[in-house]
Amino acid sequence: MRIATWNVNSIRTRIDRVHALLDRHEIDVLAVQETKAKVDQIPTMELELRGYEMAAVGHSQWNGVAIFSRVGLEDVQVGFEGMPLYGDPEHAEARAISAVCGGVRVMSLYVPNGRKPDDPHYVYKLDWLARLREASQAWLDTPTALVGDWNVCPYDEDCFDPSQFKNSTHLTPAERAAFFAIEADYSDVVRPYAPGPEVYTYWDYYRQRFERNRGLRIDFVLGSPSFASRVSGAFIDRDERDPAQGSGAPSDHAPVVVDLGD
Repeated sequence: MRIATWNVNSIRTRIDRVHALLDRHEIDVLAVQETKAKVDQIPTMELELRGYEMAAVGHSQWNGVAIFSRVGLEDVQVGFEGMPLYGDPEHAEARAISAVCGGVRVMSLYVPNGRKPDDPHYVYKLDWLARLREASQAWLDTPTALVGDWNVCPYDEDCFDPSQFKNSTHLTPAERAAFFAIEADYSDVVRPYAPGPEVYTYWDYYRQRFERNRGLRIDFVLGSPSFASRVSGAFIDRDERDPAQGSGAPSDHAPVVVDLGD
């Protein structure tokens, strides 16, 4: 079985690229983030013709997550137990959805950005990750993959220039500690197959960051022990981020793909 995760940065803008990705890599389960669409705004006709079912949550033009599966879609859960609220009035943002696909629970995650270390959104981000760690304990003894855009660079090598982030998020000790607390139970199954340095999953559109490989590694697949033991390969589809490849403008993230054996 082949599972992929991709921050598409607008599912409606990138839908043709989604179709091409599914066909090119013969993906069985695709978790997407930042759909920027309500559920009924997601174009599904071509996906259904390809045999994919969809589980999604989205409330507006912000955030939004989904799972497309051609190997089954069972026990769909929106959010997770204890997921923090945010906003005024407070509400549950569309940042997490999970389902059992082909016997594996796949959770599509769009971790809050944090904005700045002195912003309330940063506190929200740390709380969100802490609550995710607590909730994920319930799935630790089953094949489970926590996948998506984590908005954290765990190591300095995951950032093109850490000195530029001294007063920013993504590399702070608290964010890294929150990530490592989850990784203590769920292992990064992609890094062994795509080690750094200078291996990234995100490149800002600003100042030809992709062309100069000035990126961040912030998209991960963390697997429970029974999931990780089945991983037979993994790769980052860097070409998908290339403006010269495919039709239409690319997302600023690259898909991350994992293969499972029996």
